[in-house]
Amino acid sequence: MIKIAVVDGQGGGIGSAIIRKLKENYGESVEIIALGTNAIATASMMKAKANKGATGENAVVQNVNYVDFIIGPLSIVMANSLMGELTPKMAEAIASARAQKILFPLFQENLSLVGMTGQPFPHLLETLVHEILDERIAHV
Repeated sequence: MIKIAVVDGQGGGIGSAIIRKLKENYGESVEIIALGTNAIATASMMKAKANKGATGENAVVQNVNYVDFIIGPLSIVMANSLMGELTPKMAEAIASARAQKILFPLFQENLSLVGMTGQPFPHLLETLVHEILDERIAHV
């Protein structure tokens, strides 16, 4: 079974939306692990029907090594992002994990990416499922 880690912080809204979309498209054919930087984010993602959930630095550092995909906002690979919730150890573990990383260009950090189209988040979710994951999941 394909394992997907969804990483989010703060209120977990982005992670929850990702999980709902994944469940809508793949049902129980994928196992989704909600990895929150705080308990509120994890709880929100669990309500969105993640299969498992864990919170905090050690949970993120340990679990990213046992999944096929890591999905979340771009800031999950940036130390001290998400208003300081994403620790340097978390960012390093996510960036170094062997899993394929699929990151959304959504962030509050002092960062600009040249060439990004600025599509609305719902359109990005459609791209995630229909243009990225459908093909990659078929090959795992």
